[in-house]
Formats: sequence, C-alpha cells, structure tokens
Amino acid sequence: MDQTTQTFGQGAFGQEATEARQAEARQAALRVLARAEADELATGLESIADRPEMETLRAPEFGLVMARGRIGGSGAPFNLGEVTVTRAALRLPTGEVGQGHVLGRDRRRAVLVATLDALWQSRPYRPAVERIVEKIRARLDAGEARKRTETAATKVNFFTMVRGEDT
Repeated sequence: MDQTTQTFGQGAFGQEATEARQAEARQAALRVLARAEADELATGLESIADRPEMETLRAPEFGLVMARGRIGGSGAPFNLGEVTVTRAALRLPTGEVGQGHVLGRDRRRAVLVATLDALWQSRPYRPAVERIVEKIRARLDAGEARKRTETAATKVNFFTMVRGEDT
C-alpha cells in the first residue's frame, strides 16, 4: 500500500468517526426534543434570532408505529401495541433537513422539533439549539429523579422469618 492510500484511508476513517459522533449527538438532541412540551420548544425557538424561512417537505401527519417492550428490561422483545405518532420534515435554504417525530397527535410539536433539528444541523445555529436542548434535558432529568424518589419511598422489602418448629 503506498503513502497516498494510507493517508486517504486514515482520513476517511477519521471522517467516518466524526460523522458517527455527529449522528449520535443529533440523536441525543432529538431524543430530548421529542419529549419536550410544545410551549418550551416554542419559547426556545423564539429565542433564536434571525431564523431562516423553512421549506415544508412533509406537512405534519399522523400515523401508527408498533411499540416494543422487554420483560424486566432485558428479556426477549415483544410487541406491546401500536401508538400514535406525528411526523414532519422541513428544509433550511442551505439544505439541512429537519425531522420531527413525536408521540401523540400534536402537529405543532412535530413542526417545532423538525425546525430545531434542522437548525441544530446548521453550524451557526447549533450552539443556540444546544442551549435549548440542555435546558429541556435538565427539566426532564429533574422530573425523572423526582419520580425515582417517589417510587423508592413505596418500596416494600419482603423477608421470610423462620419459625421455631421448621428448623
């Protein structure tokens, strides 16, 4: 293998790794945005100045997806049932395509998620969108911690006592 092939191969691998990290970061942001309330998404979007106009690629539409579960979180997967989702797709003038998928029938929220996804993919807007995502993530984490605390308070510890005649 000559030097050119080695350099190209290493460069391509580095680019693939960078693209994989970007895809993971985008998935993490979308995971948070999809769980956010419509009002907090709208408030966050309003805080971004000079937003470009978006082209609608897919108007918000409803559909069904199969929800899957696992017994105990690690058992064999099974079909839990169908859930309603809303999806939308928008494109920035610079070509970035934002996707919004949310549980339920909420057109506004799907469009807001798609808008923030498209802006997240655009370098000039990413820091602003990341601030919105972090604020939402903090609220979601606090809610989950509160729920864990409330659940832990109801935990019952069962034990067996040995009776004298059973020994």
